[in-house]
Amino acid sequence: MIKASKLTKSNLQTLGIIIGICIVLFVLFKIRVLILFAFIAGVLALVCRPLVIFLKTKLKFSKTLASVVTLVVMISVVCLMLWIFLPIIVEQGKNISQINFDVVKQDLNELSLQASDYLGLEQINLFEAIKEAEFAQNLNSEFIDGVLDVFFDNIFNTLVGLFSVLFISFFLLKDDNLIPNMVIAFADIGKEKRFLLVLNKSKSLLTRYFIGLLCQMLVIAILYFILLYSLGIQNALAVALVCAFLNIVPYLGPLLGAMVIMLIVLSANLASDFSTQLLPDLITVLVGVSIIQLIDNFFSQPIIFGQSVKSHPLEIFIVIFMGGLLFGIPGMILAVPVYTTLKVISKEFLSEYKIVKQLTKDI
Repeated sequence: MIKASKLTKSNLQTLGIIIGICIVLFVLFKIRVLILFAFIAGVLALVCRPLVIFLKTKLKFSKTLASVVTLVVMISVVCLMLWIFLPIIVEQGKNISQINFDVVKQDLNELSLQASDYLGLEQINLFEAIKEAEFAQNLNSEFIDGVLDVFFDNIFNTLVGLFSVLFISFFLLKDDNLIPNMVIAFADIGKEKRFLLVLNKSKSLLTRYFIGLLCQMLVIAILYFILLYSLGIQNALAVALVCAFLNIVPYLGPLLGAMVIMLIVLSANLASDFSTQLLPDLITVLVGVSIIQLIDNFFSQPIIFGQSVKSHPLEIFIVIFMGGLLFGIPGMILAVPVYTTLKVISKEFLSEYKIVKQLTKDI
């Protein structure tokens, strides 16, 4: 009876733990948008942390005033981005809705014939396949209008999300002890200092990583702008910023950026001669993008990964690849920050293991 009672009690405890875990996962799933906002706010707080420190130490601002000024700077950057992109999106939406797709199909067919003659092939079926594809057949003005309607319907949700991120960021910047107090709540008595050490070290490394990432995006955007401007592409700055933003996604992002540029060049030269205008421009794009990626891979990334997160490039490649296999594109983006945090935690609490010592020797 006693053994049966103990077994039943153990089973009930296990069942309770499983139910509790399920409830927690369900709640986390329901508030996933809030978690996303909090994560974005945390990244912004880490990036803006040096500015807050500068305002407090050098200019003797109070915590509240330094946080408000930093928030104003953040809002100004957002307004600048909207000022750059929103008119372009509206203008391009109007232009696309007025496109005569029958003329576009004729231009694509003409380019296909020119490419076939120039390359000495019987016929290139690429453009014909595009024309016969289901999405291309449904691509008309009504479809474009529907996409624009969805875009503008979601503006309100975007503004709510933006306000939420800025609101959370403000308190993360203002109250330095907000996150430390939350972390200490999970620490055992006597281990609070070790938890705070992990938090401060992770904060320092991640701050340098995200600032380095912004610098990398700036360099990539400038190089893309030079390439696009030399080709005479309209709104070259906006396109360069989009491609630089796509570059955040490791390995896949540069390919997407190159595809975007090639599609823009193609759409801008539909009525041009293939051999004298379109082909040289496409070759220029391929060469230019290749040079930009070589600069990024051999100069920008080693500095960011080597100096900011103290990790070997091969180590980072494996981590990003594993993140992509497990969680797709979000996993690739978050792989480096999560791995860096885990390294700091391992160094503090698992330093007796040889592999941990080897991986964390530079931290």
